[in-house]
Amino acid sequence: MTSATAAEADLVMQLQTGSEAAFRTLVERYQDRIYRTVLALLRSPEEAEDVAQEVFVEVYQTISRFRGDAALSTWLYRLATSRALKNRQKARAKKRFAYFTSLLGFDNDVLHEVPDYAHPLALLEGQQQLRLVLDHIARLPDQQQVAFTLRHEQELSYGEIAAVLNTTVPAVESLLFRARQTLRKHLQSHACHV
Repeated sequence: MTSATAAEADLVMQLQTGSEAAFRTLVERYQDRIYRTVLALLRSPEEAEDVAQEVFVEVYQTISRFRGDAALSTWLYRLATSRALKNRQKARAKKRFAYFTSLLGFDNDVLHEVPDYAHPLALLEGQQQLRLVLDHIARLPDQQQVAFTLRHEQELSYGEIAAVLNTTVPAVESLLFRARQTLRKHLQSHACHV
């Protein structure tokens, strides 16, 4: 057992006894990574903040059931990506409902303006190209998008991504290959039309 693994096991034990100090340590250690992962999937800082908080609340409430079959970080990424995707599905359902109510002539208070996406990279030159890439990433199928985000935003290894997605390394390689192929095709076709 490495010292990092031992430290994580110790943290989990402390969390399971209800230690507030251990919970603060957990949040300090993982909040930025979890927030950035969720932000990359939801593209709304406000929603990402809410979902990240929900992840830590869920950890606090369910840590007693954590068996240690996977690394603590793997479990956190699973919770974060799962909650982000559920949040996105709810938002889509809400938009569809709003669209249909507007078609039927009802007062439409459900539909909200989509907030501008304030990703730190957007400050760099080529803001339009970044937005285009992010829009195409957002259109990838869920599993491809999660794999792509964990690989390129969080720089997780293929093995870590496989653990988060509860799949194999070859399956992750395939997801990433298809995601890159799709992105390349869309970006090349966009370049041809410019």
